[in-house]
Amino acid sequence: MIRINILLTLILIACALSVVTSQHKARKLFVELEKEQQLARQLAEEWGQLQLEQSTWATHARIEKIATGQLQMRLPDPKRIQIIPLSQPVGEPVDSTDSKEASKS
Repeated sequence: MIRINILLTLILIACALSVVTSQHKARKLFVELEKEQQLARQLAEEWGQLQLEQSTWATHARIEKIATGQLQMRLPDPKRIQIIPLSQPVGEPVDSTDSKEASKS
């Protein structure tokens, strides 16, 4: 009977220690999870700021300002601008029958 009591007491102590250990691990993992979530929030905020900065750098007004100010570029005279129409839409293959018919007429 005494041996059973000692055995049950040892099992009880082992179970209590395992509960304490598992609680400690759970708390450590929760703290680590909170840190990672905080890092994810910071990265998402930084990503939004970078997207805003990229859109600011790429605005047409800014590009035109730099082109005229730093590079001394200017818009051409409207009389000198020529618009050249495309004979074929971009990306479509040239059909040999179309080119033969065009050369005959």
